Parts: sequence; C-alpha cells; structure tokens
Amino acid sequence: MEKEATKMVNGGVKSKSRKGLPDFLGYVNLRYVKLGYIYLLSLSRSFCYFIPPFLLLFIFVSRFLPILAFPLSILLLLLIYHFLTPSSVFLLDFSCYRPPDHLKITKSDFIEMAIKSGNFNETAIELQRKVLQQSGIGEESYMPRVVFKPSHKVNLRDGREEAAMVIFGAIDELLAATKINVKHIKILVLNCGVLNTTPSLSAMVINHYKLRHNTESYNLGGMGCSAGIIAIDLAKDLLNAHQGSYALVVSTEIVSFTWYSGNDVALIPPNCFFRMGAAAVMLSSRRIDRWRSKYQLMQLVRTHKGNEDRSYKSMELREDRDGKQGLYISRDIIEVGRQALKANIATLGRLEPSFEHICLLSSSKKVLDEIQKDLKLTDENMEASRRTLERFGNTSSSSIWYELAYLEHKEKIKRGDRVWQIGFGSGFKCNSVVWKALRNINSPRHNNPWNL
Repeated sequence: MEKEATKMVNGGVKSKSRKGLPDFLGYVNLRYVKLGYIYLLSLSRSFCYFIPPFLLLFIFVSRFLPILAFPLSILLLLLIYHFLTPSSVFLLDFSCYRPPDHLKITKSDFIEMAIKSGNFNETAIELQRKVLQQSGIGEESYMPRVVFKPSHKVNLRDGREEAAMVIFGAIDELLAATKINVKHIKILVLNCGVLNTTPSLSAMVINHYKLRHNTESYNLGGMGCSAGIIAIDLAKDLLNAHQGSYALVVSTEIVSFTWYSGNDVALIPPNCFFRMGAAAVMLSSRRIDRWRSKYQLMQLVRTHKGNEDRSYKSMELREDRDGKQGLYISRDIIEVGRQALKANIATLGRLEPSFEHICLLSSSKKVLDEIQKDLKLTDENMEASRRTLERFGNTSSSSIWYELAYLEHKEKIKRGDRVWQIGFGSGFKCNSVVWKALRNINSPRHNNPWNL
C-alpha cells in the first residue's frame, strides 16, 4: 500500500507526497519562505545604510524646526496625496488612418465592381444597390479592391496586407504626433473582430516596431464593433497595475474578411456598410503627462446582454449552404440595441449625468435615426456620427475615434467638456466611455483624417 503523508505548510496550503516521490508543493512553499527571509534580511541591511543620513537630517531639522515646519508639512501632505490617491488615466493623443485616394469608392463603382466580380446574382446586386442608397454612406469611403477580383477567394495574405496598411498607418501617425519612443510603451492592446491570425496582430505590431521584450500584449478578437471600448477598459486596468506607464491601444476591422461573396440575402447587407479604417490611441498613467494630454478618462461602463438568446443570436458570423462566410444581422437588432443602450445608460446616468459631445458608433443611418429619436438628441448632437458615416462609412470599433477627430477638426472641444463615446457589438454588447477635455483642442495639423 502507498503511504501518504499530509502536512500544513505556509499557513494552510496542503502538501501531499507519495512514497518515492518528492514533495514538490512543500518544496516550493518552503523555498518561498526562505526567499522571504532572505528578502527581509537584505531589506534590513539596506535600511541600515539610510540610518546615518536620517540621523543627520533629524539633527539639522531639529535646529531649524520653527522655520522649516510649514514647508515640511506642505511637502508631507503632497507626498501623502501622491502616494494615497490613485493615478488617473490620460489620453495623450490618438490618430485615425485615412487610406490612399485610389481606394476611395463611390456607390456606382461599388455596384459596377460587384457585378464584374461574377459572385452575385441579380437579386443580390439589386439588394446591395438598395442598401447602399439608404445607408447614409457618401461617395468617398474606402474599400480594398481585392474583394471584387473575379474568381478570387480572399485569403490570409489579403487580410494581413490590409491589416498592415491600416494598423501601421494609424500607429505611425500617432508616434509622430506624441514623439514617444516605442521602447517606453509597456502595454499594447489590439482589437480586431473577424481576422485572427497566428502570430496575432498584436505580435505583428511588436515585431514591426520592435517593442520591448516585456511588453504586456493582448489581442482581442470576435468582440464586434464595441471592442474598442473594451480595449480601453483593459488598458486602463493594466495602467493602474503598472503605474507610470504608456499603453498603446489599436482598434480596427479588416474589411476583406467581413466581405461576403455569396447570394444569401441574409448575409449581404453588411457588405454595404463596413469600410477600411483603424485608430491608434496613446494612454498614460504618468501624472506628469496630465499637462500635455488631451483628455482624462472619467467613466467606463460595459453592458453585456449575452445571457439573453435573442441578443446573443442577433449578430453572428455564419456560412451559407456553399460554405461562404458572412456576417448575419437579425431584424431584431434595433430593439436588441435599444435595450442594451437603456441598461448602459441606467448605470452611466448614476455616475455621469451630463455631456457636451456624443460620439455614437456610425453603423447605419437607420440605427442613428432610431437612437436620435429614443434619446431625443439634437441634430448637433448627431453631427459627428452622421458626418463620419457619410465620409468614412462604418469602420467598426474605430468609428468613435473618427467622430472625435471630427469634433477636434471643427474645434468644438473646450476645456472641461465631456465626451461620451458609445459602441455596440456582437454578443450583444453596449459599451460607453466618458472623457474630460483637459484643454481647448485645436484642429491637429497632421494626424487628423478630416484635414484636406
């Protein structure tokens, strides 16, 4: 029979060992006890080095105590405030990528190339024509041409090339604007819903910019158009854990992988909305960066309705009978989104009751119309969202940043203004974040996609 011994180690962790086998858990526990003693001994030795200087300082202060009492008390209060108050998260700057002009696409060009691709029957073409006319998208949004190639099946290389273009384009502009050395970036969070590669897109960024080997890197996939705010939330938590650090957040969607090349009418509409784009955001938990940052993060609220079947199934990636992949959007999506937004506002309203600017995800004209009616918003409240939809289309999770860039371009952001960004996504999710402007924001000269 095997003889089993059990003993208590390290205040309650049980360690079991069998005859002939080493007691691994006990070994590890005891090892850390030894390391603790070593650490305490080294700390006590280090403390001894500071005793003589502190004694001298005490003697000096005692002689001049009446004179130094007031400034020392002020210094002490400042130190207590510094170490006891949590650091804020600041938004230094952000950048939205504007693709080259040769990728602009008009509605007539879209239909003409869709016909020439040979992928769609007459019914599918007419449906896309109708959806485009009602979409709210103008004549200057951007599309990758590879999706229209006759007899071409979009592959991983196509997705990687589009990802490299939009992601590196946004990051390059951000780094040029902030002048931050990439070696100082401690945290990287990238979100992209449909395209998930190995190595990941976040690894692609690390390799391209040669970020430090201990970068905290995260790649969020399959989380839909509201993932940009989830990425901000994750970066915020990491910045609080790593005080005095920089976090780079990148939000995008790869259009060539959201494209549907079949004739199932339930999967065709998203073709008409999604367009190329990406946003890069630089966050900081360094207190000194407050003086050069644009915004301070005030509130972030995430609402998930995935426990309800109707919400969970309202938006999903599917395959048709021929195995072609496309994005399905339920007819219930408006009502599902309305309920998710209502729940989000119910939480946010208790925290942050007023806003000067609103950036709603630019998904479609119909969605924006319904939200404006439900929330009783003015045309001015909706201006950034509608103009972004018209100019850039639905760029998914980066859409809310194109909207904020529009407000900055129009020089509408004043010191103390609060900006409310709202995103919706599969799951079904509604996420929102509130930023407070730390200064008047003038129109950026370089990294603004609205500059001519």
